Amino acid sequence: MSNVPRLTALDALHRSLGATMTDFAGWDMPLRYGSERDEHLAVRTYAGLFDLSHMGEITVTGPQAAALLNHALVGNIGTVGLGRARYTMICQEDGGILDDLIVYRLADTEYMVVANAGNAQVVLDALTARAAGFEADVRDDRDAYALIAVQGPESPGVLKSLTDADLDGLKYYAGLPGTVAGVPALIARTGYTGEDGFELFVDPRHAEELWLALTEAGAPVGLVPCGLSCRDTLRLEAGMPLYGHELTTALTPFDAGLGRVVKFEKEGDFVGRAALEAAAERAETAPPRKLVGLIAEGRRVPRAGYQVVADGKVIGEVTSGAPSPTLGRPIAIAYVDPAHAAPGTPGVGVDIRGAHEPYEVVALPFYKRQK
Repeated sequence: MSNVPRLTALDALHRSLGATMTDFAGWDMPLRYGSERDEHLAVRTYAGLFDLSHMGEITVTGPQAAALLNHALVGNIGTVGLGRARYTMICQEDGGILDDLIVYRLADTEYMVVANAGNAQVVLDALTARAAGFEADVRDDRDAYALIAVQGPESPGVLKSLTDADLDGLKYYAGLPGTVAGVPALIARTGYTGEDGFELFVDPRHAEELWLALTEAGAPVGLVPCGLSCRDTLRLEAGMPLYGHELTTALTPFDAGLGRVVKFEKEGDFVGRAALEAAAERAETAPPRKLVGLIAEGRRVPRAGYQVVADGKVIGEVTSGAPSPTLGRPIAIAYVDPAHAAPGTPGVGVDIRGAHEPYEVVALPFYKRQK
């Protein structure tokens, strides 16, 4: 396998904008264009433009496409309406999380599975293997799409100026085909920032044209290009899990507090069912560590892997941490013992290089947009 990072269709454009590039999951991606704090606050206040072309699109088609996805994933894909999307997961036989996914139903017998960049090949391989015996085809469409996201309170207005698609009628977690600035696109009302926004799946040949049109349309309302760095702090404030941090193969959805995505009531068996039933039972009798928010009283930033402590004992572990531009203080997401998980639990700290820094336990998310 080549060690040379893959380039998105917008690579030259990012460089022309002076982006700081980084290798992310085998792709050369923009980390930031200027100040990541300014980019973060632009998304919270106005709008931001992201290149997410590193995400992995996998198309599943055929008479038994829904049946295959019901077997391969933990959610009930058979109940996803036409033009709607669903957040779900793909698990191992032992219940460990392989990836969290969004599945879009594009047509009667056509679905698009969107996997995280670092897991796209793993998900593709698993779906292909699990398709045996089903009248369905699994197709690697990673090269067929560029993905551009416009996120933030001004994003509906920016997009409306470039499309006649019915954005007002487009619900959260839904998608519709349309034309944006003359470019054919799947317009999805999804995102990973905690703000209203859209993700636009387009032919890579049209990516630059669309990016420039969105930049021009958004300039009067403060839209700026945004990198992966602020995408991480935005999702952290919104309490959204990141694979490799809050979600891993060592955890089941029940361990991660996301047991609601597992649908035991759906017809037929699915991969990991027995292990997940056992995990659900365990979670009832011996609750696993709980995912909570932590807000620093001081200025020191917690990082993934740092220990959470109370009364001189280790009670958990930080999975993600960063300074929060919105709150103005360092924040973290951590798995902690249930006895210390209630908001306001006293005496909780994070071990930062030997010093136990005090932290306030809060319910997730840290930030919720005003409707």
